Amino acid sequence: MPRAEYLERWTALHGGVPATGLVGGWLTMAHALAGPLVRLRVGPDGVTLLGLGVALAALWPASAGGRAALAVAVVVTVAGVLDNLDGAVAVMTGRVTRRGAVLDAVCDRLADAVFVGCLWLLGAPGWLVVAGGAVAWLHEYLRARAAAGGMSEVGVVSISERPTRIVVTVMFALGAGIYPGAGERWALAGAAAWLVVGVVGFVQVVVVVRRRLAG
Repeated sequence: MPRAEYLERWTALHGGVPATGLVGGWLTMAHALAGPLVRLRVGPDGVTLLGLGVALAALWPASAGGRAALAVAVVVTVAGVLDNLDGAVAVMTGRVTRRGAVLDAVCDRLADAVFVGCLWLLGAPGWLVVAGGAVAWLHEYLRARAAAGGMSEVGVVSISERPTRIVVTVMFALGAGIYPGAGERWALAGAAAWLVVGVVGFVQVVVVVRRRLAG
């Protein structure tokens, strides 16, 4: 499937959100990487489950700490890429289903818990990790309930979308691995970034939900 057609289909499936800027760049990368999977006839559900498995694997180096935090960054990056490939494969093969959407959402929430949990294993305070994870969960829950109430599926691309959470986790895990003597401080800063970015994104979604469902 040509890239332009893929982006057009993605936009139609996501409430008209334009595939431009950073979103367009991310989707272009997903389109390129999904091509070989489509040719190999790998199903989108299989990619979803593989992504969750890779995400869970990040807990092992995170529990080791020190330089192993570099491996956390690598594994989380791979899991993040796979998270986008399942949707790309589904769109490119015409296999977008409600069952697949539910499976993807559940696996995404589990992977989010793993990512912020990695920061806890690297030394972030438990309360801060729970707060950051809870705000991310509320962000997605609010959007899902608003969609059930009649709002378009996305509504707004907030500052705290899943790619942002992945990037934040990778950045601060890299810092913890490069500077193991300050690993706990890097993990704390990463968890704080999860919370701050999450709160801002949640407010963005609240504003749009109120506006869209006002009638």
